[in-house]
Amino acid sequence: MPGLDYAALESYSKWRSLPPPPGFSKSSSSYSKSPAKSQTSAAASYDELKEKRAWDHAIAPAKALPMQAFMLYMSGGGVQIFSMGIVFMLLLTPFKNIAGINEAFAQFAPSTSQPRAFSTLAVQKLVFIACNLLTLGVGLWKCRAMGLLPTGSGDWLAFETRGVAPEISLF
Repeated sequence: MPGLDYAALESYSKWRSLPPPPGFSKSSSSYSKSPAKSQTSAAASYDELKEKRAWDHAIAPAKALPMQAFMLYMSGGGVQIFSMGIVFMLLLTPFKNIAGINEAFAQFAPSTSQPRAFSTLAVQKLVFIACNLLTLGVGLWKCRAMGLLPTGSGDWLAFETRGVAPEISLF
């Protein structure tokens, strides 16, 4: 049984008139023209992709906020184990995210900088911190709505001092 010649099939293909996919070149001459230029442009495009991914990671807490708000709504206003678990998650997660910010953004650092430096991707890190503080604010708002935060004057009565009674002050 003779083997199938795939090169011969290519000349009879009905898809021959279609252009090649983006980024694909049939001839290898495009790679041999300027390998240094193609490597630098590839590195630059890779760094641009990393920066885009860093922005996606920076706004990820804000993207998760509508789902967390829906979970808070569904948990109710009472102090039950389910609502306390959700509130605890909302209060703890921003602190964990902010504490590990350099490790989280190290994978997105450009190839020309140190991955775990504070100044690397500074704007994305600030947006990440702001989004996490927004999540923390929603968690604190839910705590206030549940009555867990001491916001009223009645919550501080134990620390309030009383003046001298008027009946005794005459003496």
